[in-house]
Order: sequence, then C-alpha cells, then structure tokens
Amino acid sequence: MTRDDRAARIAAEYAALPEVLAVALGGSRAAGNRDEHSDIDLYVYSHHEVPVPARRALAEHRGERVEVDNRWWEPGDEWLERGDGLHVDVMFRRAASFEDHLTALLERHEARLGYTTALWHNLRTCEVLFDREGWLAVLKRRADQPYPDGLARAIIALNFPLLRGALGAYPNQIALAVRRGDLVAVNHRLTEFLASSFDVLFALNRTPHPGEKRLLTLAARLPLVPEDFAGQVERLLAFTPGTLGEVPGRVEALVDALVRLLQERGELPAPRGTEARALP
Repeated sequence: MTRDDRAARIAAEYAALPEVLAVALGGSRAAGNRDEHSDIDLYVYSHHEVPVPARRALAEHRGERVEVDNRWWEPGDEWLERGDGLHVDVMFRRAASFEDHLTALLERHEARLGYTTALWHNLRTCEVLFDREGWLAVLKRRADQPYPDGLARAIIALNFPLLRGALGAYPNQIALAVRRGDLVAVNHRLTEFLASSFDVLFALNRTPHPGEKRLLTLAARLPLVPEDFAGQVERLLAFTPGTLGEVPGRVEALVDALVRLLQERGELPAPRGTEARALP
C-alpha cells in the first residue's frame, strides 16, 4: 500500500464520523515537494468539534504510539502507524473559522508578522479526500484566485519596518543581543527576522507563503529573489560563538538585498523615523 493509499484509508475512517465535513491531505505530500522523510498531514474540517473519544478510538486502532488532543498549535492527534512507524499528523479545523480567516486575507487584506498567507497556500495545494457537502471544493475554488495587490502591500507594510526603520526592528534587537553575548536571544530574534523577511519576499512575488519547510529551496524558485539569497541566509545561520560579531553585518546585508529588490519594483514602504534609510 502506498502512503497516498493509506492517507485515503485514514480519511475514509474519519468520513465515517458524522461530525466530519471534509478531510484533506496537506503538507509536502500534497504540495509536491515530498521526500523520504515526509509524513502524512491530514486536515479534518467540521462544523462542530469532533468528539475526542471517537478520535482516540480511531488513532489507537491504527497507531502504536498515540497522542490525542494536542493543543500546542492547531488542535490535533498524532500517531505512528503500526508496522512501519509512519508518522500521521491530523489537525482539526472549524469550517467557519477557516472561512473567516480566508475572508480576512483575500477581502480585508489583513497581514500578520510572518507566514501571513501560509494557510491560504495550504488550502490551494491540499488534496481533497472527502467532502461530504462539497464545502471544501467550493472553498478551494474561492482560494484559486490571483494574489491581491492590497494584501501584498499590507504584508510588506507591516513586516518591513521590523526589518529596517522601526526602533524595535529585529536588526537592532539582534545587534544588542550580540553586544551582550546572548546566544539564546540572538537565535530567537533571528527566527523572527527571517519569518518577516520571507513574508515580505513571498508577498513581493505575489506568491502564497508555503510554510516553514524547505523555504530556501522554494524561495530560490521565485522570479524575484535577491542575488545569493540562499547563501546569505545559510551564512547567517552558520555563526558560532567565535563569529557572533559578524551576525549584525550579515543581517544588514540581507536587508540591503531586500531593499534593493523592493526599490526596483517600486514597493519600498515609506520611511519610518530617522533610522529608516533606502539604498542609493
């Protein structure tokens, strides 16, 4: 049995639960960038919460190690399949909330700090395995639309000042953490810095954000990418305690490259305060 066959069988088991409205296959398997490490990511949509006892029975029937009703991120169940240990990750979503999120993006153009359009990408690329009322098919057709210019501008306007211009911009915070020799703070701020950088880059390209996995590979395929962008990110993340002092300069070089690209496309936001600057 292939992994795709197994995903379809698991979806059919969820389809037997009356609360389940739709089931979709997501993650790298649906997006077409899977590898030998890819697990099975399923998204279960419902109008009302799917009862935990029914979810537990299904997971324990299939899994040799089971975690039910994790709520660190989206509510979800996980298990390792009996026999080969294949990891199955199931996330549960309320249909109305997901529709509201899509409306916020595509109609109201509400931006976030990092990963703004990741759920939109997830919806566009998912494979529908079960759709009791055709609801998910309708939502996917709605999601299959051009990237709104207003949304792209909103994402850039919200995220860019934290790359350059705001007093609390990530490069300023990173430089302070470097001066203090605080490796934990440097790593934390670098993560946030890169999240906003990628959000700006994908918005500039009018491409929904693909999520956190394989970002450098996927970003390299975009039509508008700073020269040696992947190399710059790799060098930035390869710092050691001995090269910590080089981090602020590498951060600024990454921002400079994004600024040049935004300037070329006429999408560089207006400066904020005296620290904001554009490249000549």
